[in-house]
Amino acid sequence: MEKPRPLTSAAKGLALTVVILLVTVPFLVVVSTSFASNHEVVANGGYVLWPTDPTLRAYEQIFSGGVVGRALWISIALTALGTAFSMLCSVLLAYALSRPRVYGGKPVLLLVLFTFLFPPGMIPGYLVVKELGMLDSFASLIAPVLINVFNLIVLRGFFQGIPEELFEAARLDGASDWKILWIVVVPLSKAVLAVVGLFYAVTYWNSWFHASIYMESENWPLQQVLRTYVLGGAQLADSGAAEAANVAAPQTTQMAVLVTATVPILLVYPFLQKYFTKGVLTGAIKS
Repeated sequence: MEKPRPLTSAAKGLALTVVILLVTVPFLVVVSTSFASNHEVVANGGYVLWPTDPTLRAYEQIFSGGVVGRALWISIALTALGTAFSMLCSVLLAYALSRPRVYGGKPVLLLVLFTFLFPPGMIPGYLVVKELGMLDSFASLIAPVLINVFNLIVLRGFFQGIPEELFEAARLDGASDWKILWIVVVPLSKAVLAVVGLFYAVTYWNSWFHASIYMESENWPLQQVLRTYVLGGAQLADSGAAEAANVAAPQTTQMAVLVTATVPILLVYPFLQKYFTKGVLTGAIKS
């Protein structure tokens, strides 16, 4: 390959710089505004790029009354439980569908793919959840999205790529299918499991639509609170209790809620980043 021309390198560098600025500047404005004081917010027209007098008033306000704090713990519990159950069910089903000569494997796979192409509507889904008595419970937020078809296909493709000789050797040693799965398959699939687990965790953490349908307001996860009190412009229930002098500006409170809803899931990604490309590409290519 020939060496790129200086003009081409400069154009690429400029384009990359513009993209980085488009990503980082809005995020910096959100974080900075959440730490800004009231007079800075007013002086800068509602948003601050870099606070000169940072304060934690907005964070103290949103956590003091319990609305955001309760929603945060609900989101953490929902993400942990939902990811665990989804991973367990997805691994079991993907392993079963990846094994050759499994009775009923192809019809089940076609049925799963059918749900991917033709998802159920909102009203039928609500009626099913209601008839099963799962309204206003974690089950209503987990059961309808328990298995993601894309994640299932990625896992199945990765499991199919494991050499058959390993399965045969394990069977010769007397291992059952359960033991083969947990002793042989799972340890060899750390990359794809980490990626699929991240996909599930992000899905549950960002979930708000099902909560708006199935859950009462006191049991909303953080993303639904974010949507209601930030995008909808509603007043936080705990902000009215503070004295006027101690109440943060509306923009500051909104940005503080947004940071609270965004940062936790961002902290997980660096620990799984090394598995990300390997897991997705390997599972996708082999499927």
